Amino acid sequence: LVKRLQLKGVDMTFVTLHIGLGTFRAVDVEDLTKHKMDSENFIVGTEAVKKVNAALDNKSRVCAIGTTAMRSLESAVSANNRLKERDGWTDRFIFPPYEFKICNAMVTNFQQPESTLLMMAAAFGGYDQVMKAYEIAKKEKYKFLTYGDALLIV
Repeated sequence: LVKRLQLKGVDMTFVTLHIGLGTFRAVDVEDLTKHKMDSENFIVGTEAVKKVNAALDNKSRVCAIGTTAMRSLESAVSANNRLKERDGWTDRFIFPPYEFKICNAMVTNFQQPESTLLMMAAAFGGYDQVMKAYEIAKKEKYKFLTYGDALLIV
């Protein structure tokens, strides 16, 4: 998918997030504000900051490829909603309602039901719209999880 986007001339940059098992841990609380994510190390470097902020200045689309990229970007937002360099840890749990600051598009796999990753997708794309896409995916026998099919949310 990334290679196809590059061949179409999409400008890319990269961030790093070292995923822990906690990302895949079940949410076992009714009140989502009580769920605690494990801390994960991430890096948003100089190149990513320059490219993303330039795209924001130009009112271009900024698309996170994956929930971990989205979590990294949202964990490196400055007070004036700009991306800033950051090398640190995040335990940010993104779930509806959430106001995204950097990206206006996201590509994600079809995630495990009731997972924190699906909750992030629902926060970004709207719960009803994402659930509708999941119903279509099940009906059409799309592949789920890490090596499955992808969903573009704009």
